[in-house]
Amino acid sequence: MADTTSVVYVAAGAATLAAALLPRVLGRAPVSMPMMFLGVGACVFGFSGSLPAPLPRDYPSITLHLTELCVIISLMGAGLAIGRPVGWRRWGTTWRMLGITMPLTIIAVAFLGWAVLGLGVAAALLIAAALAPTDPVLATEVQVGEPAEDPEEDEDEVRFSLTSEAGLNDGLAFPFTYAAVAVSVAGFAPSGWLGHWLLVDVGWRLAVGLVVGLGAGWLLRKLFFDVPFERFRLAEHAEGFVALAATFLAYGAAEMAEGYGFVAVFVCACTIRAAERSHGYHRVLHQYVEQVERMLTVLVIFLLGGAAATGLLAGLTWRELLVAGLLLVVIRPVASLVALAGSSTGARERGAIAVFGVRGVGSVFYVAYGLQEGEIAHVDQVWRIVALVVVGSILLHGMSATPVMRRLDRLRDRDAG
Repeated sequence: MADTTSVVYVAAGAATLAAALLPRVLGRAPVSMPMMFLGVGACVFGFSGSLPAPLPRDYPSITLHLTELCVIISLMGAGLAIGRPVGWRRWGTTWRMLGITMPLTIIAVAFLGWAVLGLGVAAALLIAAALAPTDPVLATEVQVGEPAEDPEEDEDEVRFSLTSEAGLNDGLAFPFTYAAVAVSVAGFAPSGWLGHWLLVDVGWRLAVGLVVGLGAGWLLRKLFFDVPFERFRLAEHAEGFVALAATFLAYGAAEMAEGYGFVAVFVCACTIRAAERSHGYHRVLHQYVEQVERMLTVLVIFLLGGAAATGLLAGLTWRELLVAGLLLVVIRPVASLVALAGSSTGARERGAIAVFGVRGVGSVFYVAYGLQEGEIAHVDQVWRIVALVVVGSILLHGMSATPVMRRLDRLRDRDAG
């Protein structure tokens, strides 16, 4: 009988091969790669009596760092893919989503967590912070693809808005996670935490993330494109793996300075892309990041499927199903339509942006972080509701993304013609 190590190697090889083949095999089918691996993970762990249940509560450190790595790699890919220059008007939809949709979602989910689920203030705020940001990891079907030679050639408003929103709101959810941690430790009375939260967790950490991201991106793009000596000009040598260096340097430097590393990574990627926007090296960097991201995504979603099948969703109640359903099909769409009211974005595009608020790996990270740092009650319930929303998002958006985006593309081509 084969030992466990050999079985793991075979499984890893099969999973990696599947990660390469599935996007091509599925093609236009209304089935996403995360859906497939979610089901495979559920079957493997659900029907195996020898594998340990991969419950995130039992492996908090692994859960935290694996999802953290997956998110920062994805943020680098998202930033490199965006060719549109940053501007108030050019990114108008993004600012609306960040400034209106996200706060409305946090308020609504926190209220439902407290009033419907019976959670304490800290736990309700934590699930709101975790479920408010959209996810750059699982939303590839509705995001900007690889960098094009013409920077704005393939950036329709839907894909651009969803990509830029996901790239920034993953970092902007952190202040609210810190607020949940502070409330769990100091109590709900603002006098015990509000001042420090505003000055440090909002002001300082966001500023550091932005400055480090800009600085790291500027230095790296000089190294990539402007070094006087050709042998050190990395853009001339198509070294794709240095995208990981950019990711880790920006994230690590921001975290060392007590800033938001998620913000730094995305800003760094956008700053790199701003140099020589049509240069082919951007595609090399993006392709390498995309491959690494896909492998990590396979692992995370496989384990999530296994966790869902081995107890993570045990004890599920109709109230939790109600809250999850409201978030996915009511709160996110309504909050987005409110934010986009009066904008120049077309009605079809507004509808697609509103509907495709994919939740995923980032939500798992924030819950793991908040539970590790704070004194949150109802731990099992917090994990259950967040896992339910992520699984629901994978299924709902995985089935609908491909046909909806194909139809939007056809209608846009027809209107352009």
